[in-house]
Amino acid sequence: MEAIYWVLSFACHRRCAHCYDDRFRPYVRDALTEVVDEGRAAFRAIINNLPDEMSFLDPKVPQPDGSPSRQRTRLVLAGGELLLDPVREALFYPALEAIRERWGDRGPNISVQTTGDILTPDHIEGMISRGVRTIAIASIDDFHVGLEGEKKFDLLDRVRAMMAPFGAREIGPGSSREPRTKAPSNQPEVGDKGPFFLFFGAQPDLWIGELWPRGRAWKNGLSNADYETNFCARWSGGKNFLNYGHPGSEVAIEPDGSVYPCCLKTKAPLGSLAEEKLTDILDSLRGHPAFEALNAGDPEAMGLASGWSREAFRDASHVIDPKGRTFGNPCLGCDAYFEANLGEDLKKIREKRLSLRAS
Repeated sequence: MEAIYWVLSFACHRRCAHCYDDRFRPYVRDALTEVVDEGRAAFRAIINNLPDEMSFLDPKVPQPDGSPSRQRTRLVLAGGELLLDPVREALFYPALEAIRERWGDRGPNISVQTTGDILTPDHIEGMISRGVRTIAIASIDDFHVGLEGEKKFDLLDRVRAMMAPFGAREIGPGSSREPRTKAPSNQPEVGDKGPFFLFFGAQPDLWIGELWPRGRAWKNGLSNADYETNFCARWSGGKNFLNYGHPGSEVAIEPDGSVYPCCLKTKAPLGSLAEEKLTDILDSLRGHPAFEALNAGDPEAMGLASGWSREAFRDASHVIDPKGRTFGNPCLGCDAYFEANLGEDLKKIREKRLSLRAS
């Protein structure tokens, strides 16, 4: 895969109004133990069921003969908030150590997402010493309470000051406030081991202009995508998810091992990495019209082979949102088609995979 987005835990210290999943929230006492244990129970099996070769062929970085070079997979570890005490020590750090045990020097480039507001130098040292290449501060917007307006820039300054002793270099789009040193580069050079850090958030110049029709963003009427906003064809959408080993291939994983073709997540998982290899799951979906349509970034075509015209898909994509607005987006049509047609298909495909493995 070019990239894998793995949510290790739903535990978070925030309940942001724009979050794409309302499971990301504070948990206390037994509920906190339970949500951390969900990730603890599955992370080793997930790691074992990821590809042996964590890389892809990148034509943008050609070899001397012009053929694509092999580049490392980017493994994005996220929450929730991975730096919360029970998550960090019981799940996050053990997962980093298990990744190193599994692949050693052949491992993926690890990127970690954190809000940054509870980040400490000890956390930075703990991540870098366990192989993290990039630390992404994902709260540079006005949706994170306490970081609105100019306050977000104070966080930038604090993080930059903490990163300096570790020699971490800033990459990515930067921010609307000029960095204290030189402007950051867009991406690290090939083969540069870092460490790096970057900032992003839910605003047009740092992440996406449109909020996804998911989770609390949906319930709070904050999604401002329209029908022409095809998240499926964007990075972290479904496009190319089947094409592991090649550019653009990415999947998303939940704490229990459920795997999805996109970060927005379809109405049902494709399978579980707690019980099966990722490549086996993806190979079993090749040739299925609906999943090939997602792989092409064309969700309107999901149901053409089963009698759902493009017009029917568009109709299913338009609803009244929780705030009473007329709202249309292809993700909603995908949800409707999954609910109407794909649950039973996925069940049968899984049963076939397991039977072949047992034979």
